[in-house]
Amino acid sequence: MSGQVTPFPLNAARAAQTAFERDELMRILDLYGRMVAEGEWRDYAMDFGKDAAVFCAYRRAADYPNARIEKRPALRGKQGMWALYGELGQVLKRGHELAGVLFPLERKLLKLVEE
Repeated sequence: MSGQVTPFPLNAARAAQTAFERDELMRILDLYGRMVAEGEWRDYAMDFGKDAAVFCAYRRAADYPNARIEKRPALRGKQGMWALYGELGQVLKRGHELAGVLFPLERKLLKLVEE
């Protein structure tokens, strides 16, 4: 035994991965919780790749995602790094701010209150 320690390449793996910031994830999970309470969503999945971080929400576990929220930092200077995709893969909203991109989903939760 030589006593030589080989470092684990943890920093290189983290640099090649796109992820949600804590406040972004809290905003997305808050919306998810409200949609679960309304009976719209029942399951979710997250994927963290080199180019994008993706959050998918499902009505049923075996379905296609009912909504997909993507963060692509490479598009920050173009149409915005945030995108919301519908059930059929159509782009519902793009933007530079997460709140604006989530608005079409949050609008479903609004209820008319009468006096």
